[in-house]
Amino acid sequence: MNQDEYTKEIAAKYKKRIASLISNSPEDNAENIISADYKEFKKEMEKPKLSFYEKLCSLSENLLKVAPDKKTRNQLEYDIETCHLNITPEGATSFSVFFPLVGMLFAIFTIALVGFLNENYDFFMIFFFLALGMFAMIPLQKIPSILATRWRMKSSNQMVLSIFYIVTYMRHTSNLELAIRFAANHLIPPLSIDFKKILWDVESGKFRTLKDSLNNYLMRWKGYNDEFIEVFRIIESSLYEGSETRRIEILNRALSFILDETYEKMLHFAQDLKGPIDSLNMIGIVLPILSLIMLPLVAGLMEGVKWYHILLVYDVLLPFAVFYMAVQILSTRPTGYGGGGIEEELLISAPPKKQIDIAGIKFSISPMVAAISVFLVLFLIGLSPLIMHAMDPTFDIEIIPSVMNFLGYTLNQQTEQYIGPFGIGAVILSLFISLAFGLSIAIYFNIKYSAINKQREEAALLEKQFSSALFQLGNRLADGIPAELAIENVATIGGDNLIGRFFRIIADNIKRLGMGINEAIFDRKHGAIMYYPSNMIESSMKVLSQSVTKGPLIASIAMLNVSEYLKQIHRVNERLRDLLSDIITSIKSQMNFLTPVIGGVVVGITGLLSNIINLVNEKSNAINSAGLGGESVPGAAGQFQSIFSIGIPTYFFQIVVGIYVVEVIIIMSYLASTIEKGEDSVYRKYTLGKSLSRGIILYFLVSTVVSIMFSLITVGISQFMA
Repeated sequence: MNQDEYTKEIAAKYKKRIASLISNSPEDNAENIISADYKEFKKEMEKPKLSFYEKLCSLSENLLKVAPDKKTRNQLEYDIETCHLNITPEGATSFSVFFPLVGMLFAIFTIALVGFLNENYDFFMIFFFLALGMFAMIPLQKIPSILATRWRMKSSNQMVLSIFYIVTYMRHTSNLELAIRFAANHLIPPLSIDFKKILWDVESGKFRTLKDSLNNYLMRWKGYNDEFIEVFRIIESSLYEGSETRRIEILNRALSFILDETYEKMLHFAQDLKGPIDSLNMIGIVLPILSLIMLPLVAGLMEGVKWYHILLVYDVLLPFAVFYMAVQILSTRPTGYGGGGIEEELLISAPPKKQIDIAGIKFSISPMVAAISVFLVLFLIGLSPLIMHAMDPTFDIEIIPSVMNFLGYTLNQQTEQYIGPFGIGAVILSLFISLAFGLSIAIYFNIKYSAINKQREEAALLEKQFSSALFQLGNRLADGIPAELAIENVATIGGDNLIGRFFRIIADNIKRLGMGINEAIFDRKHGAIMYYPSNMIESSMKVLSQSVTKGPLIASIAMLNVSEYLKQIHRVNERLRDLLSDIITSIKSQMNFLTPVIGGVVVGITGLLSNIINLVNEKSNAINSAGLGGESVPGAAGQFQSIFSIGIPTYFFQIVVGIYVVEVIIIMSYLASTIEKGEDSVYRKYTLGKSLSRGIILYFLVSTVVSIMFSLITVGISQFMA
């Protein structure tokens, strides 16, 4: 739909409204609006974004309706409207109460039933699930708030681009409604949905004028992004300027204003970020891992402590707490850049499988198949100590000294059951379970996103050269040359570098495939943008495809303005990258090096302490058995035996630590990528694959080396005690 059609549509709409006012029979109600655009908007809004959560809220409200207090209700209504959830405040509150209650009752019933059958009740498990259910009610009630924060973050990542679209359009056509429509058609959700809703609220009669609808929408950002409100006020003021020169200056000021405000807010964000990140590292990562060193002593003193108790605390409860802390940190992130879009669309056309060539034999493999295959193989290797012991409980019990047993099972004299494995071989094999979780996830994301990694890198190089290329294109268009010839001219000047190849693809699509400019750039199969996935390049080309319909002169002005805009964006991005570099480097060093190394050292130390405790038990048992004249010794040796019990096997300790290391790397990778790029899901998953593969392999190597070293130390202690 071109500008003339837009103008006719707007004129017809207001003629209809005037006629309805004169006849006192308003026909602009939502029920009477039959518009293809409105139907398309409703269809977009009805897509099941969070259908599972919405259904759970609806079910909870029907089964156990819980009404929030007035203050909580107002906040829930605001959050629900912000992220367009199809739920009520009662539904969100009911969900946060009903499902934790059901979970607690089910867990307690199951634990009580198992305890009744075994005649051994595990009160820790009952207390754990009671506490977990009670504490879960708080974050579950805040799900709408968290989703609204994510929605605002995704929207804020597109705000600079949206203002750029509006300003670019209004430079040649001073019409705010058409400019918002242009931005809505060229942005991606969620901001595109918000902009469309501004227009549809006017069409449906909810608001009488665009200004009222826009003001209502902007009030949602009050206190969250005040500069976004202010920049629209600046843009609106340009509508009342009689001087064309002054009008353009005001529009340019609007774009510069939001860029400057973005930099200032990110400056304060970077300054305030160090404290929360340090707290997260110490409270959520370093201290919990280091406290595992004391668990062998705790388990030796408290016989009721089981390995799955530690698993629930460290691998279930603690990661949720760390993730919640990370989400709270990210909720303070101001307007940024990124947000994905073109990269996610490219995945649809990218090869879904990894092409592998071995000895001339080519075959492809699905990321999911590769990840599951690696997981199963490594997981079975990790389970092999339990499998071998199940097949032969006496394996290596007597033929090798107990300290250096391959499996290292110990016979409990009281229960006459084998407890373990404690041996160095079992510990090393248990590392394959941690490797199975970490490496399978890393392989999945590495294979799935490696197809666009090279294109992303080329696009980053192309972005650096793009401003000058658009300047050349604008100059060619200013000479009155048709856009098709101007693009071919820039491709010729660019030669064989990235700029030349990009514009050459567009020119070839036009000449050989008979495409228009828009199709030559954005076609899902042959479009040039599919080879260079970049939001910046995409937005610039959208402006080109729109402006060329208004003639070469308008297109020339647009391209020169875009060139200047890209220079400003590049300067701001470089400053922001410099501001955040220390924080990002600190987080990446934590997840790629410090956490795996600390985890590996802790595994070795816990193995050493467990072996020493077992040696003490063996010696005290030997002394008690020998006695004096065959009698048991009631002294210190007997006290040793009563104080220390056989602790938790190092095999299970390592599994707890290894899974926690994997979870920490995932959380820290999510934190670092979101701070750096915002809600860019493709970048987040690609960096997660790389970080997880490096971190888990380093953890595997450090744990193996340290465990072997401390096992040798244990041998020396055993010989000394002999």
